[in-house]
Order: sequence, then structure tokens, then C-alpha cells
Amino acid sequence: MAQQATPARTARLGRAIGPEPTSVSGVVLLLPGGEEVSGRRPSPLRAAVSVRGLGRRLARAGREEGLATHVVHYRYRGWNGSDAHPAADAAWAADEAVRRYGDVPVCLAGPGMGGRAALRAGGHEAVTSVLALAPWLPEEDVAGTPEPVRQLAGRRVLIVHGTNDRRTDPELSFRLAERAKKANREVCRFEVHADGHGLHQYRDEVHSLAEDFVLGTLFGRSFSRPVTDAFAAPPPLGLRMPLAAGFGRSLRR
Repeated sequence: MAQQATPARTARLGRAIGPEPTSVSGVVLLLPGGEEVSGRRPSPLRAAVSVRGLGRRLARAGREEGLATHVVHYRYRGWNGSDAHPAADAAWAADEAVRRYGDVPVCLAGPGMGGRAALRAGGHEAVTSVLALAPWLPEEDVAGTPEPVRQLAGRRVLIVHGTNDRRTDPELSFRLAERAKKANREVCRFEVHADGHGLHQYRDEVHSLAEDFVLGTLFGRSFSRPVTDAFAAPPPLGLRMPLAAGFGRSLRR
């Protein structure tokens, strides 16, 4: 009997979080975290845990605007060196969003490795904004090629990082933001004082900041004053903007 070929792995979009709008006007693609190297297929349930809470918050806040929110399910758990599998899957997901919903603005958002995937795939023509939460970035090597930033030109970019992150160095995200700001004025970065990798201590504030940014970039809502100031401030001020405790309780629209 002839051996059957192993089917090629494909990425996919999870079901829309919450009731899908009748008319979709914008899309958030949530990119989960992962591992540096792994050829295993991610567990859909485990992979979605890191982004499900944020996804529910965004879906609820943007429902009246026509926001569709999907988790991207990768082909592989790992970044896997130059293959950069999650970034390729993020670009595929942006293509799929356009196929499903037409010419609508897309925001790529993710924590850890998902944050790096969002930044790397941010040059997709449908992407208007990128949200990277405690992004995992490679150690800078003077002999190597630095993480690219030119693809972010023309996009609005928000990076959020806890100052006590022991898994992904916050200084690396600052340095990337510093380089990106030279190619694109629409880059800002917030620091969450004393919070760790998962940004659990100030989760409500981080989710409020994400909501403010995503709805502003996709639907033209006015940003809160801190976000407006962060975009406008020159480096390093706009790239080390402190996220105030209680942010979001009285957002100025």
C-alpha cells in the first residue's frame, strides 16, 4: 500500500470572540505567546489562554463599532530561527481577514513571542496598528542583523513592558522602539512599574490602555491624554511613558 503524504500544516483563525458583528469594520488578530524553538503543534486551548482575556475586553468594547476579534492558531509552537513561523502565520491571518471581511483595518496584537510576531508582520498592507505586550526579542548581537523595524513605517505602534520582567528584557523592547521611532513617528512605549512578564499586577490598566489604542487606531476614536502625549513626546520620554495606576477609570475621549 502506498504511504499517504503527511498533510501540510496550516494556520487558522479561531472563532470570533463574542457575538460577531453583522457588519465588520475592523479586525484584531490576537497572536499568542510561544517558545523559542519547537516543531510541535500548539494546543489551541493553551495557546489562547494568554490572549483570551484581552480578546474579550476588546470584543466587548468594539462591538458597536463593528470589531471582529480572532485568535490566530499557529502551525508551530516555536519561532524557529529564520523561519519565524509565527510572523508568517500572522501575515497569513491578515490575508485571511481581508478575504473574509474585505478592505478593513487590522490590528496585530500579542504578548511575548506573539508581540514579536506582530511587530515583524506589521508591514502587511492591511495592518494599520501593532500592539506588542512584553515582546520577546532576541539579544542584540553586533555581528548579527538587528530585528527589522522599517516595515512599521505608516503604522501606529504601541509597546507595553513591565519593568520587572525576568523573561523578556524590557531594555530590548526599548531599544527596538528607539530604532522604530526614527523610521516612524507613530511609535510609543509604556512601562508598567514593578510588573512582571505577564503584566498581571496591573492587568486592568494594561487592558484599558490596549482598548484605548486599538479603538483609536481602528475606528478613529480620540486617544486618551497619556497616549496622545506618548506619541508626541520625543525619545526617550515617549518610549518610557509610565502607565499610571488606575489608568482607564476616567479615560478622556
